[in-house]
Amino acid sequence: MTHDHEHDHGPRPLTPEQTAAALAPPAGRNGGDLVVETLYGLGATTVFGLPGQHALGMFDALRRSSLQYVGLRVENNAGFAADAYGRVTGEVAPLLLSTGPGALTSLAALQEAAAASAPVLAISSQVPTAGLGGGRHGYLHELRDQQASFRDIVKSVHPVRAASQIPSAIAAAWESALTAPHGPVWVEIPQDVLLAGTSLPVVTAMDATPRELLPRPELTAVAAHALSHAARPAIIAGGGVVRADAAGKLRALAEKLSAPVVTTFGGKGAFPWEHPLSLQSWLEDRHTTDFLEDADVLLVVGSGLGELSSNYHTFRPRGRVIQIEADLGKLESNHPALGIHADARNALAALLDTVSERRDPAGAASVRTVLTKVRARIAAQDLTLEQRVLASVREALPAAAPSFWDMTILAYWAWSAWPGPMHSGQGAGGLGYAFPAALGAAAADRTKPVLAVSGDGGAMYSLAELATARQYDLPVTWLIVDDGGYGILREYMTDAFGEATGTELSRPDFVALSESFGVPAVRTTPESLREDLAKALSEPGPSVVVLPALLRMFAPTHL
Repeated sequence: MTHDHEHDHGPRPLTPEQTAAALAPPAGRNGGDLVVETLYGLGATTVFGLPGQHALGMFDALRRSSLQYVGLRVENNAGFAADAYGRVTGEVAPLLLSTGPGALTSLAALQEAAAASAPVLAISSQVPTAGLGGGRHGYLHELRDQQASFRDIVKSVHPVRAASQIPSAIAAAWESALTAPHGPVWVEIPQDVLLAGTSLPVVTAMDATPRELLPRPELTAVAAHALSHAARPAIIAGGGVVRADAAGKLRALAEKLSAPVVTTFGGKGAFPWEHPLSLQSWLEDRHTTDFLEDADVLLVVGSGLGELSSNYHTFRPRGRVIQIEADLGKLESNHPALGIHADARNALAALLDTVSERRDPAGAASVRTVLTKVRARIAAQDLTLEQRVLASVREALPAAAPSFWDMTILAYWAWSAWPGPMHSGQGAGGLGYAFPAALGAAAADRTKPVLAVSGDGGAMYSLAELATARQYDLPVTWLIVDDGGYGILREYMTDAFGEATGTELSRPDFVALSESFGVPAVRTTPESLREDLAKALSEPGPSVVVLPALLRMFAPTHL
């Protein structure tokens, strides 16, 4: 059967009723309505943000729409919430922001979204059109070049200067956000354009289908030949596998090749933890590094082999490296390789079709040997408390419930030892990610609990969002591990300089503070953590569990 492709793509012709509606659009609409109508037309259901003077046209338009609005108390936290929504749904997460300080406050969150390839669509207001161009007009929130502050962070920038540009600019940004590699994008609209009345028809038909990033067949042919004839193949699976929803294809390929698989910290969940070929995520362990260096063909999928994924750049592969990566700038950025610029799902599908099956029991046997060595190294370090706490968290969390982790010692343990998917702020490494991110995930799916894990230092970044959790009654349980300061920095500084400076913190009574927001809270112990955390997760709405504990990291192997 043949198709007329000319009619397969693009908006369908309007019905007579739709034509009549277009010729007589409803009164009282403005540029903000065009923003909201475009988002709805593209498939958005939830938007995050925080209002400001120049952005009020967008926020007023929300009142006339069916979009769910989740307003946070700090723009950076709103960005983290949108980041998490994009990660767990794979959909674009709109983020509505004001001008100047409001926009700039989101920068750290957008950096994390860029590092983690989260599809966040930030739409910012701008000073009135008369104030553009870099002059010093004295408008509130005025910047000489607001776009310049974002251009180095986001994938693409889309300035709007007239109402008729709004739908196309947002559609182009949406497409950019969802084209591999996913990432944050920036749309900027002046205040007067948002507020001016419009007689343009209601936005009904929008198409922003992301472009497919397909591998070149001559490259996958070479890669398939090398993998099929390898004596000791191995695979490193990064976040690109997760973002591409390619875990099933990765597993099929690993099994066809009998190739052991290590997942990076951003790639957790890309491969089953207890699979016979799973080397898990012990990337900061020299035994894992040695094993990967010994592979004669190493397939790296969806990872740039950055600092954390390379055991702090001590990894020196001796065999042939094949790297599949959607971000062109990451191809061969750290190691010479056969670089294949492609979405992980498409490239893995091509390899799966072309590699030859190799049955080799040595793959699973080598995995058992490496994991035994790793466990023996950890067991020799007297870290019973840390392992007990992590095990308690794992046992308390329902299997399908997502978890979000701040930059804190327990999270650094989880990077290596958590047995499945997890989300953390390790892409850019800023503090304050876990709790607002968990709120974003809960807004995407209220049917299951969400866990956030922070230290007391990182928790101080996010306390205002206890009000957000209560206002929207989001099912997030926040575990705060209180060690009296920036614990990992205390450890780093003590190891490097003999003592720590600036790491000790005065902090609130987290239980009393949470209760003042109307959020139930409990202080727990390592012995009662599993029970207290499971109880908090099983109850509706937000909750806080505070664990006073001084945790230590396992010894590094890269120094």
